[in-house]
Amino acid sequence: MKKKFIFTRDQIHVLVELLCAQMQQCQIFTFTGPLGAGKTMVIHHFFRHLGIINVVTSPTFSYVNTYTTPDGVYIHHFDLYRIVSIDEFCALGFDEYLYKERSYVCIEWPEIIMPLLEHAVCHVALEYHPDMNTRIATLVTE
Repeated sequence: MKKKFIFTRDQIHVLVELLCAQMQQCQIFTFTGPLGAGKTMVIHHFFRHLGIINVVTSPTFSYVNTYTTPDGVYIHHFDLYRIVSIDEFCALGFDEYLYKERSYVCIEWPEIIMPLLEHAVCHVALEYHPDMNTRIATLVTE
């Protein structure tokens, strides 16, 4: 599936609903786009919709934050901006988070580990719209 649409901050719920609908077939969600495009903002709203009430911040320096939904499902939020190789990712043990039972993974800056993402992946590409108050989202499900 490939879907592209334009949204404002007030319309982010439409994107979140699409992401939730993909949870039946996808376990990993990747988020790409330039700095400030809204990756963390989308993940924050996604997590809120899933019942996570914690403050959601990008794990830029810790690499991963783990949250638990009210029904006991784990959601691991990665920020791989500072990871330089697949070997580093695996040496830190992060590959063990992928495809675990009763868990989902959201990854900002996933490019370095794409070869590890073999199936059940929804890619979300965010970009600026020319008017700068809206964003363009492209969802691709594998």
